[in-house]
Amino acid sequence: MVIFFLFILGICIGSFLNVLIDRLPAGESIWVGRSHCDNCRKTLNWYDLVPVVSFIILQRKCRSCHKKISWQYPLVETATGLIFLFTYASMIHIIEAEFIGLSLIYFLLVSGSLIVIFVTDLKYRIIPDQILIFMTVISLVYQSIYFPQLLTVNLMAGILSMLFFLFLVIVTKGKGMGLGDVKLAFVMGLMLGFPKIITALYLSFLTGAAVSLILILTRKKSMKSTIAFGPFLVYATFISLFFGTTLWVWFKRMFGI
Repeated sequence: MVIFFLFILGICIGSFLNVLIDRLPAGESIWVGRSHCDNCRKTLNWYDLVPVVSFIILQRKCRSCHKKISWQYPLVETATGLIFLFTYASMIHIIEAEFIGLSLIYFLLVSGSLIVIFVTDLKYRIIPDQILIFMTVISLVYQSIYFPQLLTVNLMAGILSMLFFLFLVIVTKGKGMGLGDVKLAFVMGLMLGFPKIITALYLSFLTGAAVSLILILTRKKSMKSTIAFGPFLVYATFISLFFGTTLWVWFKRMFGI
C-alpha cells in the first residue's frame, strides 16, 4: 500500500516538477497562470492534465491544435514515481526508525529538486537558483535538527567543492562548466559532507568523461562540443546520498588508499 501511494504521489509531484522545468528558466511565475499547450498556447482543462493518463488518452497530441506533446512530461512524471520508490526502499536500510518520517520528506524533496536540475540543465543549460536556494534551506534545517554536529563539516565540504569548481571554470574560461555548476557543487557538499562528496565528484567526472567519449566516437559530438555537466552532478549526488559511504570504501580498496 505504501509503495502504491508513493508511486502515485511521485507521478503527481512529477507533474508539478514539469511546471517548474518549463517556467523557472523562462522567468515565469509557478503560482500564477494555468498550464497551456506549448504550441497553440490554449489553456488546458483539468482532464488534460492527469499525469501520464492524459498523455496516453490524447495519443501524444494537443486536443486543440493536434501538435505533438513532448515526451518530457510522461517521462518526468514516471521517473519521479520510480525515484520516490527507490528513495523509500534505500532509506529503510540506512536511516534509523525514529528519523524515518522527516528524513523521508527531506529526501523526497531533494530527489524532486535534483530531477528539476537534471532536466533544466539538459534542456536549457540552466540550473535554476530558486531550486538551489530551496535545497540549501531544507538541508540546513534538516541537518540542524538531526545532525547538528555535522553541520560545520558539511558547510566546509560545500565551500571547498564550490571553490574547486570555481577554479575549473576560471581555468577553462567557462567552456567546460558554468557558474550554475559551481553553485550546485556547494549544495552537493552541504548535503553529502565528507567523504560522500569525494565519491560524488569522482562519479560525475567519470561518467561525464565516459558519455563524452561515446558521443565523440559515435560522431554525435566533436572534440570542440560542450555538453551539460549538471546531469552528471545530479546523477552522482543521488547515488552518493544513499551509497556514498559504501562506494568510498570500495574506491579506497581499489586505489589502495
